[in-house]
Order: sequence, then structure tokens, then C-alpha cells
Amino acid sequence: MGSYLQARSLRGEWLVRIEDIDPPREMPGAADAILYSLERLGLEWDGVVVYQSHRSEAYLAAIDTLCRNGRLYACRCSRKDLIARHPPDAPPFVYDGHCRRIKPDPTHPAVLRLITEGTPVTFDDRVRGPVVQSLATEVGDFIIRRTGGLFAYQLAVVIDDAAQGITEIVRGADLLDNTPRQIYLQALLGLPTPHYAHLPVAVNPQGQKLSKQTGAASIDHLRPQQLIIQALEFLGQQPPAELVDTTLDELWRWAIASWRLDRVPRDDRGAPAIDK
Repeated sequence: MGSYLQARSLRGEWLVRIEDIDPPREMPGAADAILYSLERLGLEWDGVVVYQSHRSEAYLAAIDTLCRNGRLYACRCSRKDLIARHPPDAPPFVYDGHCRRIKPDPTHPAVLRLITEGTPVTFDDRVRGPVVQSLATEVGDFIIRRTGGLFAYQLAVVIDDAAQGITEIVRGADLLDNTPRQIYLQALLGLPTPHYAHLPVAVNPQGQKLSKQTGAASIDHLRPQQLIIQALEFLGQQPPAELVDTTLDELWRWAIASWRLDRVPRDDRGAPAIDK
């Protein structure tokens, strides 16, 4: 909703992309359920829905470019190897470049890692403010193609953001740590860097992000106005209570006209209660 309101308040387009590049974890019917929920909530998107599962050629072309430029190497480290080199009481894992000398083969479905450098990546998040991250010391050489030839999220979103002409990305703060990796990839591939805004994440009483993995309830399509108003309150937008009795169209008109990104809280908070 935050991305929708930001786009509409600037008279921009709001695009929907289904990021289905991880077949082992996909739930049958999930993509259709997402689109159905958007429609029931009145979140109207522009253009056609893009499915990442149909974009393999573009991702392979980017991998080929990175290989030719000497930026990738094949990684043979198993999960067992990584655990052995990273004791449980050690600081957060940073890949140590163990396989850097292994020549990559774009046609072989091995894990491919991207060589990182010591120069920090910096950007100004429109909600969180200045962000600085040293990929070499805080992340290490990260994966852009996974076991079995599966494309990594970092690569796919960078390629698709550029292909769709994305100028502004509004998403959850749980992805804030990923952004420097994506900016680094954009620079290596000569792609533009969009503006970023990372919103607070709604969590349960245990501090876990609301998701299917943590058992969060599904969206109640019978009361869209109430859900939208609660989400607006969560994002600091202060909607008047009487909006709950308006039509969806009227509610969205108010929300778009009143949207202020500078009112969004900078920190993650617990989700507002939803009456059952």
C-alpha cells in the first residue's frame, strides 16, 4: 500500500511483478491469490503483470556480462562447509572468498558468487535516511545464481527494475540490508539506480514479521476499508475514523491526496490489532 500511494501521489505508474524464481518454495495458486487480494482491496495496477519465471534469458545475459568482466566465480562450498568455517558463537557470517580462484561457467548450474570490493556503498533512503554498507566486510561475495541454476533475488530484481524503468522503490525495511548489493550490481551492469524508501515492518507479539511462515492470518476481503485504514494508521497517515463507512474509491482518493512519506515511522513497530 505504501508503494501504491507513493506512486499515485506523484501521478506515476504502479507496477505488479510476481517474483516466482524459487520453485521449491512456491505455493500452488499463490500468485493468483495475491492478484485477487489486490483487486478486492482496490489496488489497481498499470500495464501487464510481469512474472520473473518468464525472464530467464535476461538474467542469463546479465550473468554472461558479469562473467566476461571477471566479476563472478563458481562456488563449491556446501552448507556443511560454510557451517564448519563459521562457529555458532562467531559474528554474522561473511563469505570469506574461499572459492575465488574457480573459473565460472555460465552454462553449468553451479553456484555463482559476485566479487565485492572494500569501497562502501552509500545511499539516502527516503524514510530511514543515510545508509552505508561495506559489502566486503559486512556481506562478502554474495550469490547471484544458486544451486541448480536458480537465479538469486538480488540479480533478478536489478535486471527487472531496469527493464521496467522503475524510478522509485517502496518496500519493507526487512529488505533494507539487500539494497547496497543491488546498487552495487546496478553499477557493474551500467544500470540506473532508483530512489528507495523502506517502510516499517508489521510484526506479531514475538517480534516476527507477519507472513505465512509465522502463521499470520490471511487478508479478510470482506472488510477492505477497515484493513486499509489500519494500514494507513500503521504508516502514520492519520485517517479520519469516518472513512470506514465510505466506498473504496472514496477511501483511496483521500489516501492518495493525503499521503505523506515524511509521516512514515522510521522504526519497526508491532502491527495494530485487527478485530476478529
